[in-house]
Amino acid sequence: MVERKSDNEFNQTPSKLPRLTKTPTSSFQSSQSQHPANSTFPLSQPQSPTKGSRSRPAFDVNARLESMELLYTEMKTQMEGSNFEKSHHKEVQEMMKARITELEALRDHLSEINESLRRELEDCKVKLATFSITMDEARRGHSIEVEEIHRQHRHAVADLESAHGREVEKLRRQAQDLEDQLRRNGQEEIDRLLRTHSEELSSLQRQLNASIEEERVQRVREVQELTIQRDTQLQKVAIDIGQRDREADTLRMQLEQAHVELDREKIMASGLRDKLSDAAANCTTLGSSMAAMKAKIDFLESDNQQQSQSFADLHKRMQEAIEQERIAKEKLRDEESVLRKLRNEVQELKGNIRVFCRVRPTLEGELDQKANIIFPDAEADKKEITVQGPEQVSSLGKVSTTNHAFNFDRSFGPSSQNAEVFEEISQLVQSALDGYNVCIFCYGQTGAGKTFTMSSSDGMIPRAVEQIYTSAQALEEKGWSYTMKGQFVEIYNETINDLLGKAEELDKKKHEIRHDMQRCKTTITDITEVPLDTPETMESLMQRAQKNRSVAATKANERSSRSHCVFILNLVGVNAVTGERSEGVLNLVDLAGSERLALSGAEGQRLKETQSINKSLSCLGDVIAALGQGKEGGHVPYRNSKLSYLLQFSLSGNSKTLMFVMVSPLQAHLQDTLSSLKFAKKVNNTHIGTARRQAKVKD
Repeated sequence: MVERKSDNEFNQTPSKLPRLTKTPTSSFQSSQSQHPANSTFPLSQPQSPTKGSRSRPAFDVNARLESMELLYTEMKTQMEGSNFEKSHHKEVQEMMKARITELEALRDHLSEINESLRRELEDCKVKLATFSITMDEARRGHSIEVEEIHRQHRHAVADLESAHGREVEKLRRQAQDLEDQLRRNGQEEIDRLLRTHSEELSSLQRQLNASIEEERVQRVREVQELTIQRDTQLQKVAIDIGQRDREADTLRMQLEQAHVELDREKIMASGLRDKLSDAAANCTTLGSSMAAMKAKIDFLESDNQQQSQSFADLHKRMQEAIEQERIAKEKLRDEESVLRKLRNEVQELKGNIRVFCRVRPTLEGELDQKANIIFPDAEADKKEITVQGPEQVSSLGKVSTTNHAFNFDRSFGPSSQNAEVFEEISQLVQSALDGYNVCIFCYGQTGAGKTFTMSSSDGMIPRAVEQIYTSAQALEEKGWSYTMKGQFVEIYNETINDLLGKAEELDKKKHEIRHDMQRCKTTITDITEVPLDTPETMESLMQRAQKNRSVAATKANERSSRSHCVFILNLVGVNAVTGERSEGVLNLVDLAGSERLALSGAEGQRLKETQSINKSLSCLGDVIAALGQGKEGGHVPYRNSKLSYLLQFSLSGNSKTLMFVMVSPLQAHLQDTLSSLKFAKKVNNTHIGTARRQAKVKD
């Protein structure tokens, strides 16, 4: 009989379960072949109960092992999910560790600087004390020397005064004697010479003073003239420089305007050629009509009574046709309004945040094994996608795989083209013309095909603009006229750059995001806004933006976008018949690719870029998670990154939002593929409310 096992033994993993001995193998196999897989059977022959014996049903080891194996597989799947979250937390921890290391290094550096400054301060204090002592000693020595010099000076002055007195007295006596002698020899001659000398001296003094004054006035006049000339020349130079700058700006503006005018003239010339062809065809038609009218006139002139009756009938039919045309136009406008309303109701029924999944095809040169990705309803709704997980080996050596099934609004296989993808979002783009805010963004790992889907020559951005042009022209017959303006920005390392501005000013200007909470409208300060008159203008605009966008090579992708790229199309429509006005915004976002630090091999600047990209995408996930909780008035961390703050109104319920999740078909990227699909599933389950139309009727 099989012994009863304790509860602790039954709760052990399959690797720790008790195994059967090899002795009863043959009887066990023969018994197993005679019973179903899930049936129970005794390990030994049942014994009839006897008095004093204890009997119990036999323990089904095989069924218990299979149940434990299933339990172990489920636990292992949960552990893999936990390990994936653990790896994500580990990456965040590594980012935090790197930040802590930087802060510690900065703290050590500041400590060293502080210690150096403290030592310098102590040295300065010592030097100041030494200098004070030296100054005191020098001051005392100087005072003694000054007193000694004063004493010597007094003695010398006294000696000089006595000697000078004696000399003066001697000279006075000599002068007195000479004067007496001269007086005696020729007092008159002396007086005459003195007068002559005095007059000459006075004349020379006057001439000298006049010459000095004239020279001074001349010098002052020259200085003033030179100063005036210098100021005049400086003003002329400044005016000339300003004029040259204005001329250069004018020439640049004229050159840009000339390019725009040239493009417009080319388009107008093409349109005129088409109109000329139409006019020639109309001339031919009018010639035929004229001949027919002449025949009618001849016929009518032949019979006045019949002519009058025919004219009355024609006038009546014309009035009826005009009335029918008026009624038809009114019905057409009413039907157009109803169609717009129904179209937006269909979009709302599909959900404000819709999710499309697209698997890119394998590229030339990719030798890695393809992942097992299937589309179960490819011939029907095309919504499901199933990804086979990696092989798992159980403790008993059994190999198994787990299938991960996902259901989105639409799934596109590797063979799908951009035209097929755009056909599914065309009605959403049309909502922008109807006055709604629309946001379409691409999410996925680097190299999954986001930029190709959004920004290629036949991508979503050019096709959306082309459809809007076509629809706007069709609506002109119903009284609508639209103006379209485009902006292209990137978010690089949490900094907003203007991709349509000057290349040399790309990272020089500071741009801020501002929200109008009443109108639910977002603007970015100091951003270049370009009028989009023709679809050809969009092509040149895309080329300018792609040239300025930040890209770099990593181990995961040789041309990886290092920034989030956002194309903003503002649409303003006015109906001249009804007076209605609509304002719509179309945001098309190409997110930077998420990367694992271990696989990308990022270092230096690439490491900083990768950390910034992963942080902003993580913040976007936090916003989606907060919205998914559905708490009224709950905090949503939009401000944690520039990306989520820019898309606040696109995620908060006042926009029709669509997310593309792009995945790679390679087995090597399987973990990133599953991570992207799980995030997309979370987004698809998020309900954010109903978008409001931005429209009003003139008073």
